[in-house]
Amino acid sequence: MPEPSAKAFYVTTPIYYVNDAPHIGHAYTTVVTDFVARWHRQRQESVWFLTGTDEHGEKVLRTAEANGVDARVWADRLVETAWKPVLETIDASNDDFIRTTEPRHVERVKEFIQGLHDAGEIFEGTYEGAYCVACEEYKQPGDLIDGTGEYAGQKLCAIHGRPVEMLAEKNYFFRMSAYTERLLAFYEENPGFIEPESARNEVVSFVKQGLQDLSISRSTFDWGVGVPWDSSHVIYVWVDALLNYATAVGYGADDDAFRGIWPPDVQFVGKDILRFHAVIWPAMLMAAGLPLPKQVFAHGWLLVGGEKMSKSKLTGIAPSDIIDTFGSDAFRYYFLRAIAFGNDGSFSWEDIAARYQAELANGLGNLASRVTAMVGKYFDGVLPEPGPDTDAERRLSEVAERAAAEADAAVGRVAPHEALAAVWTLVEAANGYITEQQPWAVAKDESRRDRLASILYSSAEALRALAVLLNAAMPKSSAALWASLGAEKDLGALDEQPVADAGRWGQLVPGATVTKGAALFPRFPE
Repeated sequence: MPEPSAKAFYVTTPIYYVNDAPHIGHAYTTVVTDFVARWHRQRQESVWFLTGTDEHGEKVLRTAEANGVDARVWADRLVETAWKPVLETIDASNDDFIRTTEPRHVERVKEFIQGLHDAGEIFEGTYEGAYCVACEEYKQPGDLIDGTGEYAGQKLCAIHGRPVEMLAEKNYFFRMSAYTERLLAFYEENPGFIEPESARNEVVSFVKQGLQDLSISRSTFDWGVGVPWDSSHVIYVWVDALLNYATAVGYGADDDAFRGIWPPDVQFVGKDILRFHAVIWPAMLMAAGLPLPKQVFAHGWLLVGGEKMSKSKLTGIAPSDIIDTFGSDAFRYYFLRAIAFGNDGSFSWEDIAARYQAELANGLGNLASRVTAMVGKYFDGVLPEPGPDTDAERRLSEVAERAAAEADAAVGRVAPHEALAAVWTLVEAANGYITEQQPWAVAKDESRRDRLASILYSSAEALRALAVLLNAAMPKSSAALWASLGAEKDLGALDEQPVADAGRWGQLVPGATVTKGAALFPRFPE
């Protein structure tokens, strides 16, 4: 963990259910989180990036039973064969992976709940209402829709389109109703706590209706963390799951580590679990006297064929299905660039193929190939000393400086699509610069050797800036580009290059060995 002397930038994915293998909707959230974590590291900040799995609750238990295995066996199998491997598949750089079945989590959850109980925040009562097992949530009447077809006459969860179950249980309750006004005041004082604005408006409107006390235990099954003062109950899975963000960084176990990381700077969630993170979670933390996260950012759904990603509807696509064809960098680039973060986004094979060809193969990849090949052809693979700059070089350098500044600002407001759009202005400007300057024509005139050197040096400088600015989005191809420029010998490792300095022109050292490697993004056969 980071040194406790400096507060780390703490960023989290949601805690993922292990009722099934991950699909590209899960990978999308993780890639965005990873991009933000990598970018902040390249700002030379201390960063802590957490992801993990939520393994308790009735949904996981029923899935395990349906597959004829014990819930723990099911969770162990899914985590080791699917959830952890997908992090490698998409090149996630997480610092930790927490499982809610781990002792470091379970024991701290019990202590947290015991603390709320001792403080009078928890009481015993009875609850009767509509429960969605898929959401693991009691539903209010406004959250339900009327069923049609095979579900005619039944009430359905508006998110999952499945019938809810009517449950009546003697449970323990958290006095969440007492936090209605405190939460509204907090939202007012911290307008950036919930993003985007549409998500904030939804939450504020919901809380203004008045909060109900929250059932925080279940007694009809035993797959969960036991309530410490009543062994016949287990803690409600969402209360258990939300606490992972605290238990993973030392809550109740290592105060110095906890102070060095807590609170989270950004917590990424899908919009369907926004209320858990923007209402229940801060109320729990207020009750415990802990600092609240700085921001909860809810992204939209990833749609396939116009429908939310779903294994049951056969719209679930495994990340490897795409990565095996396009590679992990193209996968990451596509989901970061093609979807306006915070909105719903649609995936199609046609769209990713078109962007791959136009933006990656013909855009960035062709630029890298042309520049490194010409340095090899005209200067024997040695980066030349540039001659005097002209307006063309100055314009290109201004694009680089502006791209770096605008990309950094976009990451600051959690807009990865805007960050990459800013970086791509440099890809386009560099390709345009080469087309206009025609180095292949200049090379035919020996008297213009200095001019040729300037053109190719400036083109290589654009690639240097792009390697730094794209490292968070496409780490493999950026590393390959950095190596082809021979930059590490003089400038150091790519990960050590500050993004704030990426646009400063003239950093490559003449005399560096430039090599034309394999195509960054091979073109597909026509």
